[in-house]
Amino acid sequence: MNIYVGNLAYETAEDDLREAFSAFGQVESVSVIKDKITGRSKGFGFVTMPVQEEAEKAINGMNEKSLQGRRIRVNEARPKTEGGGRGFGGDRY
Repeated sequence: MNIYVGNLAYETAEDDLREAFSAFGQVESVSVIKDKITGRSKGFGFVTMPVQEEAEKAINGMNEKSLQGRRIRVNEARPKTEGGGRGFGGDRY
């Protein structure tokens, strides 16, 4: 299961997330999303846990908990939607 983790402190590293979520079971992968230009964290990331039951326990156990001074939001990640915004005003006719 892919888990969304939001409201992360900018200093939170992937190892910090892995350690926190490992308390609930096996962690397959972790990624903190970073700005392509600055390399600074965008304040959210994803944790993949292969066992559904462990992932659900992690979501329930970590949501609204404090991690590095920030109250994080944790829920099941939604699939990325196709398309997205058109950026900078898009096509206006």
